[in-house]
Amino acid sequence: MSEHAVVAPLPEALRAASRTLVMGVVNVTPDSFSDGGQWFDRDVAVAHARHLVTQGADIVDVGGESSRPGAVPVPPTEETRRVLPVVEALVDAEAVVSVDTVHATTAEAAVAAGAHIVNDVSGGTADPEMLATVAATGAVYVLQHRRGTPDTMNSLAVYDDVVAEVRAELAERLEAAVAAGIPEQQVVLDPGLGFAKEARHNWTLLAHLDELARLGRPLLVGASRKRFLADVVPAHLADQPLARDAASAAVTALAAAAGVWAVRVHEVTANVDAARVAAAWTAER
Repeated sequence: MSEHAVVAPLPEALRAASRTLVMGVVNVTPDSFSDGGQWFDRDVAVAHARHLVTQGADIVDVGGESSRPGAVPVPPTEETRRVLPVVEALVDAEAVVSVDTVHATTAEAAVAAGAHIVNDVSGGTADPEMLATVAATGAVYVLQHRRGTPDTMNSLAVYDDVVAEVRAELAERLEAAVAAGIPEQQVVLDPGLGFAKEARHNWTLLAHLDELARLGRPLLVGASRKRFLADVVPAHLADQPLARDAASAAVTALAAAAGVWAVRVHEVTANVDAARVAAAWTAER
């Protein structure tokens, strides 16, 4: 662990935000499900990330490895090579940066470059060094629910009670994170929509976010453009991820009204508006 790898505190304005925060996605990958290759070039990725900030993104989430079902694993050295220049450019622009990775070495390098948040879709199960690494940096840790790996997770989408089981499995991983030295107040939980979940499981989890909030930690919801939203768009557009943006914003409004800390999205403007609408609505209850 580098002595320079300790993160700056998350800005207080984000800790005590008056509305649900919007985390904009920058996939520096050739194979992500909705925009693979679009932002793979370093300069294009940086320009896109800066554009998300001008649109109102509170946080920019930079990832260098696709986590879609069946995705080919990327060596941590290649992942770091992809994301680090983008992280550095965003930090120089004073953006709040999250790194989307399951690898401890990538997380450490990104935090050393100025990232505030480590967003780990595996909840610390993919890399045995991740939890200790995050603990040493002091970064905010987004701990997501997932079963298995991109190769196996679809086969593991079997639940008797998806809300109770996801909540119990998140609680188990939260306990492991705290045991590894991550302060509980630094942990954000993510139900992992689409990760070892069928469409009906995702809808059920969204309808019962209050049950997950009983774990006592802020929630991050990542529904943007995911396949389960094809259920609610016109049939002839069902296979087009970008056609799910309006549905994604609708989920943001409902999740924000339910009190989630942040939403992770590809299209920022409509989701910022949705979060603001939810804040105005709930303020008058």
